[in-house]
Amino acid sequence: MVDDSSTSLSRKPKSGDIVTFTLLRFQPDSSDDISLVLEPLFDTTGTLQLVLDRGNYLPGLHKLLSTMNPGETIQGVSIDAGYGGYNPELVFQLPTADMGNSIDTSLVKIGTVLGMGNGMNCRVTEMNDEKWTLDANHVMAGAAYDVDVKMEKVEEGPTNWDYVGDEAQDDRYKVATFALGCFWGGELAYQRMPGVISTHVGYTQGQKDNPTYEEVCAGTTGHTEAMRIIYDQNIVSYKSLVQLGVDRLGGDVYELNKVGNDRGTQYRHGIYFHDDDQKKVAEELLNGLGSGDREVMTELKKAEKFYIAEEYHQQYLLKGGQSAKKGASDSIRCYG
Repeated sequence: MVDDSSTSLSRKPKSGDIVTFTLLRFQPDSSDDISLVLEPLFDTTGTLQLVLDRGNYLPGLHKLLSTMNPGETIQGVSIDAGYGGYNPELVFQLPTADMGNSIDTSLVKIGTVLGMGNGMNCRVTEMNDEKWTLDANHVMAGAAYDVDVKMEKVEEGPTNWDYVGDEAQDDRYKVATFALGCFWGGELAYQRMPGVISTHVGYTQGQKDNPTYEEVCAGTTGHTEAMRIIYDQNIVSYKSLVQLGVDRLGGDVYELNKVGNDRGTQYRHGIYFHDDDQKKVAEELLNGLGSGDREVMTELKKAEKFYIAEEYHQQYLLKGGQSAKKGASDSIRCYG
């Protein structure tokens, strides 16, 4: 266990700092239809941690915490539930006579969600003989939570992101990088793990600077989809993080450039160590997976430059409605 008694800062947090806080109250805004406000998909009780501006919690919560000093309590603040404001311009009407040309209207009722030709999903909110009213806002658009929050502590986050050799990361909070195929499911698995306080998905182990998702998917840049996480080594060991990755790969640890139905160098699996201690742990675990003629294909390499993926990829499955609560055990669905 690493002693962190002298690492606390007396200032407000800045981007990249590790924030420890307590949500004293977290409930739907009284002005909302409480029956519509979904249960949060992340932890809201007890002492919590996040890395400021690094996802995993509502953006509004990050913004609120950025204004607070250690020891300060703020009460009665409304923060956006994460679905954006309600936009009246996304409500439109179509003639009833036109609707039967493309769908079976007998199957439609108030609340039915229709997929439009432009890719937009719309809820049917009104139907009569003359017109249908469609609403493209998310059903939770405009919803908010009322919160009381206490800022417990502010600490600096890790500063070394790439390989640092035998100069082991001595800080309590360390960096780890894994590639497990499509990064959406792997990220959610690590979000759920106690001790993991930040996750990012992105691209690593390639040749091109600042690759785009489309370029990586084409398999021409040398990158693989990966996750970079920050973890508290007082709570979770690096060995446990590696084991989680191996468990998710299952039999694919013996497959080259393949995880599940995803194939190509951009989906190759790997463990990218940031110091020699991590290398030793991963090496021992992977060596134990050898089985007769079956060779482990999970690559073990030094961590290199990590390019954070486009914002819409970050915490993708959490945004899509799957729980990121610590210890959640429901199945992770990568494609719906």
